Amino acid sequence: MDQLEIERRAERKEQRAWYCYDWGNSAFSATVVTLFLGPYLTSIAKAAAGADGRIHPFGMSLDPRALWSYLVSLSVVLQVICLPLVGAVADYGRRKREILGGLAFIGATATALLFFVEGDNYLLGAGLFLAANLLFGASIVIYNSFLPEIASPERRDAVSSIGFGVGYLGGGVLLALNLYLYGNAKQLGIEEGMAVRISLCSAGIWWALFTIPTVLGLKNHAASRALPAGEGYLSIGIKQVVKLFGEIRAYPQALLFLVAFLLYNDAIQTVIALASQFGSDQLGMSMASLTKAILMVQFVAFFGAMGFNVLAKWLGAKASIAVSLAIWTATLIYIWLSVKTESEFFILAFVIGVVMGGSQALSRSLFSQLIPKGREAEYFSIYEISDKGTSWISPLVFGLALEMTGNYRVAILSLIVFFIGGLITLTRVNVDQGVREAGNV
Repeated sequence: MDQLEIERRAERKEQRAWYCYDWGNSAFSATVVTLFLGPYLTSIAKAAAGADGRIHPFGMSLDPRALWSYLVSLSVVLQVICLPLVGAVADYGRRKREILGGLAFIGATATALLFFVEGDNYLLGAGLFLAANLLFGASIVIYNSFLPEIASPERRDAVSSIGFGVGYLGGGVLLALNLYLYGNAKQLGIEEGMAVRISLCSAGIWWALFTIPTVLGLKNHAASRALPAGEGYLSIGIKQVVKLFGEIRAYPQALLFLVAFLLYNDAIQTVIALASQFGSDQLGMSMASLTKAILMVQFVAFFGAMGFNVLAKWLGAKASIAVSLAIWTATLIYIWLSVKTESEFFILAFVIGVVMGGSQALSRSLFSQLIPKGREAEYFSIYEISDKGTSWISPLVFGLALEMTGNYRVAILSLIVFFIGGLITLTRVNVDQGVREAGNV
């Protein structure tokens, strides 16, 4: 066996370990963020509402239906503050594998503790979700930064797409198990609320379990740098963050793509996170029906990710992402005009599944081509502000639109601005120039 074949086998082994993390952490996205926690926490908040029909956390007055969207937005504000620091420390210390494991295991623990959220204790659920989502986002920063280290430029679209596809399958498998539990709760002698709590807890256990092969299989690809005299990782991390925001202007195409991504993917994540709440509260769908729809999305998304990878070979990643954004825009119009029955919701879920994986996988691989080597975690910390499982401005806009109009359809239609703005910005990105600016092949 020649040296080249040995290196290829080692690369494929690392890639399989990397895929395992997507298989594991996607349970948090599918079971917690996308399906169970939004409707469940909304019902608990409604139970805690006063005579005026509103909840009053820390002296504020909120519509309990808007709590979930505000929580998602707040969790990302925390990520904006923390993730660049995490990325800077990871790149400087070059102990990314260990940092990934630590963040994942603590986040998985916070997720598992959602089992204890019941009655009218929505504040406990809110606190645990904020912690879990922050740690989830931080771990994904580190996870994404491994992509340029384990895949050559010509293989990056494929590896990123496989990672997303495997993740959707992993999230789907656990979701199927939770669907069986929820659908057979009475026969098993448990209440539906208990079934939801077990499902939430299972996502944390699943996440932790499949983090183990990832931590064992990945390698730290660069030696750690010695800290300057009198500096700690926190202080050097802050300095690296300041340096990052000062120098990113030297990569204008990467910056332009980031603007586009933060617009359109923020809206994507909002649609994913709030779809089950729309089905439950607006259409009156049962949790069993919602679970079936989200389960279908998980498996359709696998084929969608693989399909868009093939499309990218013909059109290129940028053009393929633009196609997906056009479909997303049409999807929001469809929700506004036509989604009034359970059958129409399933059609909506199918279309979302087709475009969801492809738009996200190709965005990740394209961005990895536009950033300088050795600074991957720092740059992906900005990217993660609106990556998998997180969104920022869109849920705030959605919540405000819902507060002002009381209409889910108008609130969802308001997100179309983000897709159109992202698409227009994306068309201005010069990929070849961006690759040269970053010093990549």
